[in-house]
Amino acid sequence: MATFLFDQTIFGPVISRRLGVSLGINLLPNTSKLCSFDCIYCECGWNPDPRKVKAVLPAREEVKTLLEAKLKAMAHANQLPDVITFAGNGEPTMHPNFAGIIDDTLNLRDLWAPKARIAVLSNSTMLFKAPVVAALKKVDDNILKLDAAIPETIALMNQPVGLFNLDTLVDQLIAFKGQLVIQTMFLRGSFQGKPFDNTTPDEIAAWMKLLQKIHPGRVMIYTIARDTPLDTLQKISLPELKQIAARVKSELNIEVEVSG
Repeated sequence: MATFLFDQTIFGPVISRRLGVSLGINLLPNTSKLCSFDCIYCECGWNPDPRKVKAVLPAREEVKTLLEAKLKAMAHANQLPDVITFAGNGEPTMHPNFAGIIDDTLNLRDLWAPKARIAVLSNSTMLFKAPVVAALKKVDDNILKLDAAIPETIALMNQPVGLFNLDTLVDQLIAFKGQLVIQTMFLRGSFQGKPFDNTTPDEIAAWMKLLQKIHPGRVMIYTIARDTPLDTLQKISLPELKQIAARVKSELNIEVEVSG
């Protein structure tokens, strides 16, 4: 199926299912994807062969200049965003100057759009870096991925690049002491002939046990809504998502946002 890339460092604003009017920041290349996961459902498609595609990231000063110009224009037009969102063509926390860019963004937000929130959509793989964790704790919404609680399901859905250990990740998420949002993609289908469904009773039970340990301030659950690299994936119905959300709310007393 067709997928797409964000071709600008500052993009939008766009209407986000989860965040409202969102001004996007893409810290990854504008012409290719760069990610520590290769999720089978990624709207940006598959990771390119690193031997064939050189990753060129925007410099910290470039991001600052472009963001200030955009916020200034939006302020003058009286059309400020609800949220400034770090997303784009892969994993934003992989940028070597991620922490400094967050500081710049906080300063520009306070100057031009003081009511806007700052959000980071992350796959949680860079939490071994202290500057990344410190930066995430400064933003309003650090939204961290946990698509499953069974290692084999994560391996299939997220296709980690390099070493990945679920127990280590859970410890890192617990260390936020609730100052985080857990985001989970629910879907079913098959990949390379292997069927999967992270909404089965066993999958949900294991996932909820981890949520209980992590106890995030909020949980976001959603399903595919855009094109994916595969045509063997099935979205989860809104009633099913709401049923999962109701369990989290009633059994764990954690607020849940649902995007169908």
